[in-house]
Amino acid sequence: MDAQKNKKRQKSFSFKLDIKHIFYAIFGILLLVSVLLSTQEFGKIAPEKSVSTLISDIKQKKIKKIEIVENKILAYYQDDSLATVNKEQGESFIRTLQESDVDPTKLDISVKNNDTMSMVIGGLLQLIPTLIIIAAFIFIFRQARGAQESVFSFGQAKSKRYNKEMSKTTFKDIAGVEEAKKELEEIVDFLKNPQRYAKLGARSPKGVLLVGPAGTGKTLLAKAVAGEANVPFFSIAGSEFMEMLVGIGAARVRDLFAVAKKNGPSIIFIDEIDAIGRARSSGVMPGHDEREQTLNQILVEMDGFERNDRVIVIAATNRGDLLDSALLRPGRFDRRVLLDYPDVEGRKAILAIHAKGKPIDDAVNWEKVAKRTVGFSGADIENMLNEAAIHTARQKKEKIGMDELEEAATKVKLGPEKKRLQSDHDREITAYHEAGHAIVTHFQPDMDPVHRISIVSRGMSLGFTLIPPSADRLHMTKSHLIKTIASMMGGRAAEELIFNEITTGAANDFDQSTSIARSMVVDFGMSDLGPINFGATTDVTQWGHGWHDNQISESMMAKIDEEMAKILHEGYTTAMKVLKKHKKELAAVATALLEKESLDEDDFRALIEKK
Repeated sequence: MDAQKNKKRQKSFSFKLDIKHIFYAIFGILLLVSVLLSTQEFGKIAPEKSVSTLISDIKQKKIKKIEIVENKILAYYQDDSLATVNKEQGESFIRTLQESDVDPTKLDISVKNNDTMSMVIGGLLQLIPTLIIIAAFIFIFRQARGAQESVFSFGQAKSKRYNKEMSKTTFKDIAGVEEAKKELEEIVDFLKNPQRYAKLGARSPKGVLLVGPAGTGKTLLAKAVAGEANVPFFSIAGSEFMEMLVGIGAARVRDLFAVAKKNGPSIIFIDEIDAIGRARSSGVMPGHDEREQTLNQILVEMDGFERNDRVIVIAATNRGDLLDSALLRPGRFDRRVLLDYPDVEGRKAILAIHAKGKPIDDAVNWEKVAKRTVGFSGADIENMLNEAAIHTARQKKEKIGMDELEEAATKVKLGPEKKRLQSDHDREITAYHEAGHAIVTHFQPDMDPVHRISIVSRGMSLGFTLIPPSADRLHMTKSHLIKTIASMMGGRAAEELIFNEITTGAANDFDQSTSIARSMVVDFGMSDLGPINFGATTDVTQWGHGWHDNQISESMMAKIDEEMAKILHEGYTTAMKVLKKHKKELAAVATALLEKESLDEDDFRALIEKK
């Protein structure tokens, strides 16, 4: 025990010699020299007197003590004052006293030898320039060595290493992506128990590609793998392979895989792999740039001559359509895991995870919140709960309620409220515009219920009508799409019906409805042109993989435009018919909006049922 304590003490008192400590030492020496010089010259503070005056004071018994320091005499008076006297070099002050009839034995005289102090000070003054020169050389040497190391470190991968203790995220902290979790749980189990699979002749997957929209949990899943697998986990972004110098990206790939193999079994996670894994040039003279060299090196490392069962690569991207076909073939990224926006049950599970640690009101209906957040990703839901907590704190409330969650969901979807100054006429136009959307939606069969109507400005819009889907639809019918277009046309139709005038407020409605109509004609074959796809498709040629536009004649493009116009005109006509039939309800909703500015689902239904 004592030996261990002594070792710890030695470690605690260890001194690391570097340029900073050298400069501190020089500063301390200079400070010491200045103190010594000040102590040597302190006699200059006292007044100087002549030898004859000093002898006269001695005879008058005014002197208490005398100190002789080389050629300087310090005289201490009875009143504690001090005086200095300069004597000639080589002359004895004792002899001078005797010649002046003064008995030296009756005086308190002390002689101090300052030769050693002078030698020390002189030596230090000579040593200081040498120390400064040595420190300068050390500084230059270290800077040169650092520059040399930085040059040779270009080829080293800038990956971050994690282990189970460093990453606290596990699969229990993730919801809404159950299929992806099962795929990755299998990878973790293979790394923990490789013998179980080896007995059956199964080989490990070389790579797993996570593809999905932003915010669906790709990076979070990778962190969970790091938390679950008791193996080294190396994380790096695709852009970190790229450098100005040619060949550096490929060198970093080699270094990363070499380190991972030494620590195998291990996992490599490459985020945003589309930065380096995009399809290579498909022309007759393919390019040979830095990105392609890096991609080629990844292909070699993942499926080279050497058998590699000790490293699994997990990559993430939200642009899986841009990746090179050689990267996706079996033997490299064997598995392609698709992540999508969570369904109702997934959103409820995500809400439960992110609601932990937050004071939630008992009246909150999580089923209703989950249905309200259709189309939200996991990141959107986390952001919504955070915004709800912030809004609750601003309101100085103790718990997060439904009102705060509703406001947060609207803020995440449309942006924060903006207090724009509007004239009464502008507010009236906005009220009838939003009421037109709500009335057309409500009185069409098989449409989702109107959730909220408001004329409060958010983002770039002066008002909004929220109609979230009541269920997660996997298929959209032609009739439902046409009814959706009619609902979007309800705002412009209400302006024309009430004011006999049209405004610029329907620009975004036209943008969305035109996009739906184009997809119906071009992509889905929902027109009189028949089941034909007129859009851009992907094609694999002998030169590689890329996008190719189908050749469409001008006459066919004109027919496509006609079909789109027909669908849009049909939607507008339907919206006008509904509004003319329910003009009283339209006026009632618009009037209520002018009074309250916002109406929820219950308020809207109450107004409609009265009429």
